[in-house]
Amino acid sequence: MFHQPPQQPDLHAARRTFLQQSGLGFGSVAFSSLLADDLAAQSPAVALPPAHFLPKAKRVIYLFMAGGPSQLEMFSPKPVLNSFHGKQPPAEMTEGRRFAFLPATASLLGSNRRFARWGNCGMDLSDVIPFHRRIVDDVCWLRAVSTNVFNHGPAKLFMNCGFQAPGRPSLGSWVTWGLGSESQNLPGFVVLQSGPRGPRAGNTLWSSGFLPTSRQGVPFRSRGNPILNLANPPGITADAQEDFTSTVSELNAMRMNQVRDPEILTRIQAYETAFAMQTAAPELTRLEEESQQTLDLYGAVAGQPSFGANCLLARRMIERGVRFVQLYHTDWDHHGGKNADLDGALDKVCLETDRASAALVLDLKQRGLLEDTLVIWGGEFGRTPMGEPRETTGRDHHVDAFTMWMAGGGTRAGHVHGNTDELGFGPVEGKVHVHDLHATILHLLGLNHKQLTYRFQGRDFRLTDVHGEVVHDILT
Repeated sequence: MFHQPPQQPDLHAARRTFLQQSGLGFGSVAFSSLLADDLAAQSPAVALPPAHFLPKAKRVIYLFMAGGPSQLEMFSPKPVLNSFHGKQPPAEMTEGRRFAFLPATASLLGSNRRFARWGNCGMDLSDVIPFHRRIVDDVCWLRAVSTNVFNHGPAKLFMNCGFQAPGRPSLGSWVTWGLGSESQNLPGFVVLQSGPRGPRAGNTLWSSGFLPTSRQGVPFRSRGNPILNLANPPGITADAQEDFTSTVSELNAMRMNQVRDPEILTRIQAYETAFAMQTAAPELTRLEEESQQTLDLYGAVAGQPSFGANCLLARRMIERGVRFVQLYHTDWDHHGGKNADLDGALDKVCLETDRASAALVLDLKQRGLLEDTLVIWGGEFGRTPMGEPRETTGRDHHVDAFTMWMAGGGTRAGHVHGNTDELGFGPVEGKVHVHDLHATILHLLGLNHKQLTYRFQGRDFRLTDVHGEVVHDILT
């Protein structure tokens, strides 16, 4: 059974409604619709991947903690590591491992965080993430995730695109290319950002690479207009806008007939989607429509940007058919030094994210959405068992073993998968490599990662390259 092309959303419905409300005629609307339909019929067929099984998950919300959260302060207590605090690590533990900044003389660093086991699953959580206790049995915990790349930009690319250099499609782009989107007036792949700065590697993290550019992530702002330049400039009437867009569509059609470039269709669709979003996007971001109880659950305040507000926006997006929503929250890079330590700085970033991360899972569950919505939480890597010799407490980047979690969408709730050695250097069981993680995410969405391929420059590319195995132990 082969995957059918996703049904194209009726982007013209919003145009017709808007023009009708504006008192405009339907002649130009009919022309525009027929033009787009004609172009769609003429466009070169795109081979989509086979659908091998029914999906457990229909949509994804990915909470990306940019910078590398410390598993040793949050999820992975190591009493033996604490007992050897300040001593040199065993040579066999560091041999063959690469670190970003650590000198050869770096010593082991114990954690001063208080841990306890929570829930029926007995997951270890520290006092820095108290709200996670409320979802401990709703989440599948991955405690032995590994990656290949130890510097931020390339590591973020690797976690998002399966490759450490720019140019490859992101996970969200692969998913929306393979499955399309149920939304008629919003992009299929949306990006939200919070924290003091954008993530390193920037928009290459949500690029569509060599896939059609209609599949790239669309960044939304959490204050003011959700998308810059979406609203008409002062003085531009509905008549003027319709005249402009009809003329541009006509010119694009002429060019398409000449060169047969599929990217021209993408440009036409972008105009149509932007028109539909002029009414849909502002409504989407009106968090004041939510109850005070819901706002309090997320720790969000209507009109004030925050990670909590973005989590609530993500829920509202998937309710409106958006396929893939990715939230980036920065400032997790705790090497030590001013505003980058594992004490006050870690407290601050956890305070910004802990409550809302848990709230998202609880809210989706209460609304009956968690069953077919996959929520992912994690960064690009973890932190080392050794400390960095700086003026305050910090750890270097660690690629061999760190913690992530997944919830809903066919994952095992209250399951703890994997473990690391007594010092936290590497996995002793249940290792999940980034390629395995990607293969599993696609599997939950009903896609076989080995057959989700795209031919580019004479080669069939896929998200997992030539690697990756589905982690069946974490699935229901």
